[in-house]
Amino acid sequence: MHIDTLGDGTGVLLYRLEGDAENVVPDLKDHDDVIALDLLDADDDDFHLYLHLQPGDPAKTLMHLAEKYALMLDTPIEYTGRGALRMTIIGSHEMLQQALDELPDDLTINVDEVGTYSPDRSDTLSMLTDRQLEVFRTAVELGYYEIPRRTTHEEISNRLDCAPSTVDEHLRKAESRVLQTLVG
Repeated sequence: MHIDTLGDGTGVLLYRLEGDAENVVPDLKDHDDVIALDLLDADDDDFHLYLHLQPGDPAKTLMHLAEKYALMLDTPIEYTGRGALRMTIIGSHEMLQQALDELPDDLTINVDEVGTYSPDRSDTLSMLTDRQLEVFRTAVELGYYEIPRRTTHEEISNRLDCAPSTVDEHLRKAESRVLQTLVG
C-alpha cells in the first residue's frame, strides 16, 4: 500500500495482506533485514503490516533508481502469482528511460503501458488505456457481452474504423485487466 526510501538507505512499507498473520509475522521478526515491524488491524481474513527494513537486492537497486531519477511508485503494488510485481511508476519519460537503462541484466521489466497518469481514477476501468476503454465500451453498447451476442468483432471494427484483429486485441487486453482486478 505504501513504500518509501529513507535517507539512510532503509525502506518503510505498509502492506495489506490476506491470510493468517500468525503464519507470517514470526518469520518476519526473525529476518535479519527487518529493523522494525508492527501488525495493524489483524482480523480473520486480512491484516496490515508496517515494515522498516534494510532492503536486499533487487529491491535495494530498484529503490535507489527510483530515488535517483525522482520516480514515484504508486500503490497498490501487486504480487502476481508468477513471482513478479505489477506496479505503476510515475515520472517523466526521460527519467523512466534512464532508470530502465541502468537496470541490472538479471532483472526483467515488462512495460505494459505508457501514458498520462490519472491519480483521481481508481475504478476498475481506469486500468485500461483510452483505446481499450473505447473498444470495450463500444462492444458493450453494441451487445457483444449479451447472451446471445448481438454483434461481432467486424461490426465493432466498422463502428471504430479499425481492423477486426485490432478489436480482438484490445478486447482481450481489456478483459484480462478487468478480470484480474476482480479475482486479484
